[in-house]
Amino acid sequence: MQSKFISLLFLSFLFISCQGQTSKAIQTVDAKSFAEKLKANENPQLLDVRTPEEYSAEHIADAKNVNWNDDNFVAKAKTYDKSKPIFVYCKVGGRSSQAADKLAELGFKEIYNLDGGFMKWKALGNANSEPSGRIIGMCDQEYGELIKSGDRVMIDFNAKWCAPCKKMNPYILKFQTEMKERIKIVQLDADENKTIVEQMKLDSLPTIIVYEKGKEVWRNVGYISEEDLKKHL
Repeated sequence: MQSKFISLLFLSFLFISCQGQTSKAIQTVDAKSFAEKLKANENPQLLDVRTPEEYSAEHIADAKNVNWNDDNFVAKAKTYDKSKPIFVYCKVGGRSSQAADKLAELGFKEIYNLDGGFMKWKALGNANSEPSGRIIGMCDQEYGELIKSGDRVMIDFNAKWCAPCKKMNPYILKFQTEMKERIKIVQLDADENKTIVEQMKLDSLPTIIVYEKGKEVWRNVGYISEEDLKKHL
């Protein structure tokens, strides 16, 4: 009995030790620190773990596309040098956090995850690529007309790949019908409306903004429960 207890303690110690090593390997840093660490490393291993479509539209200079949602992610990741720092980013940080955990499991010793992802990187003016000048989706003039199209208007900036957005979508759609006499609710896909997202310098999803007579009166960034959102509407 005593030997079993000792064995359990030993296994628990190993588990905690492994967890500690994993957490020490990963550093989630802001865009400024991420840029500085990239600059300090010659030929840095920089992985963009978004989809090929997102990567093709725009990415950090010299980044390689290793899609987190690709079945070959692990095989591709193993081709990189585990003894050297590796940098990962996605759109807002969710996929890159998962990718960083997997890289730590694979034995990478120094992993830098971009906090807030590419949206935060761009909002802080760190994008290395030149803007195309092409309007994608809604422009500022159209957005200005939209937020004045009712006495009260709620804009929900979301994305198909965004987990919190998906979780919130059912009750936002429900509110569109239930509250249509009180407030106009409009959903805008951030990927399909990149121009206005960049003009407004939005750096996280979901972002909900409520306007009264064209003036912003309330904003929420990130997940919000059905009950709490209803209180503000």
